[in-house]
Amino acid sequence: MSETKKTNYLFIVNDSPYGNERPYNALRLALNLVKREDASVRVFLLGDGVNCAIAGQKTPEEYYNVERMLRSLAKRGEVAT
Repeated sequence: MSETKKTNYLFIVNDSPYGNERPYNALRLALNLVKREDASVRVFLLGDGVNCAIAGQKTPEEYYNVERMLRSLAKRGEVAT
């Protein structure tokens, strides 16, 4: 019986949620990786990145909701501020 080795991924998000697409792209990649059985995903919010975790965000029109993405990720991975 062979044991599957997990790959660890750490994402450090230090940009505010809607100033550019870096937080969105990091969370989008993390959400796809966390679906894999052989992946362990952690997201660390630093500096302006902690604003991604503010509850009740008013999302600009036609923008993604970073709060919702983080909530989904926290259910399956690890998120820390």
